[in-house]
Amino acid sequence: MDDRDFYRELIEEIGDGVYFVDRERRITFWNRGAERLSGLRRDQVLGVRCGDATLRHVDESGRLLCDACPLSATMKDGRPRELLAYLQHADGHRVPVRVRSSPIHGPDGSIAGAVEIFEDATDDFAERQRIAELERLALLDPLTRLGNRHYAETQIRAHIREFERTRRSFGTLFLDVDRFKHFNDDHGHEMGDRILSMVGRTLAASVRVYDSVCRWGGDEFVGMIADVDEKTLFAVAEKMRVLVATSGLRLPTETIDVRLSIGATLARHDDSMESLLARADRLMYDSKAAGGNRVTIG
Repeated sequence: MDDRDFYRELIEEIGDGVYFVDRERRITFWNRGAERLSGLRRDQVLGVRCGDATLRHVDESGRLLCDACPLSATMKDGRPRELLAYLQHADGHRVPVRVRSSPIHGPDGSIAGAVEIFEDATDDFAERQRIAELERLALLDPLTRLGNRHYAETQIRAHIREFERTRRSFGTLFLDVDRFKHFNDDHGHEMGDRILSMVGRTLAASVRVYDSVCRWGGDEFVGMIADVDEKTLFAVAEKMRVLVATSGLRLPTETIDVRLSIGATLARHDDSMESLLARADRLMYDSKAAGGNRVTIG
């Protein structure tokens, strides 16, 4: 094995995703870590421009990073870059990744391309602990791997008790998949389940470790967001909406884009769980009445 083969095998064995691009941003190398983290096989991406390879990195505001590509910027000025992004998995959901780009120099010293290294930014250990504990307590929704309705109810009641004791504000979100019946009618219930799974995983990736997102039932989800004011609560809900809207399931003949209607509200001193959820639910329906794919706060 020569040095070149040795280093190639070494890159294959590391857990992080690694890929190389040429000056035209065509992918020339794609390691096993990249396959694992993205769900995309190398035969699907080699020779394809990275912006067309379905990764579709976005930032927290949903801005497509191909419009401000760190690889292009690195190849232009030779400076490495590092940022947090959300790649699109082959199954449709968003995955938070830490991205690092560096230039690749040719024999004459000129920049011949770039390398991107990306690692999963999810706290895997904490996520595994969360799922194991929910399974143990029969509080896990098996389809989305989120907490189920009973878990959501216990979390809301706990937040209300904490709010009554400390007056530290928290927010509640009611989220509903727009036109979900249409997806089921046109593509069948199996596709509906894939959509709910994709939405659940994207929502779980979009909140802080001390917040909760649960499946309420059907195509409805509930979020409990700790320690927020109205402005921050809206920003969290908008991040969820955007990350789901920039996801999607790619089928052989079409892409199924998914949108959310969200109602967001802060807890009030006289709230019960029922009044809090009823208000968030009403605001969600206001979002639907206004055309969907939006956040209404009140």
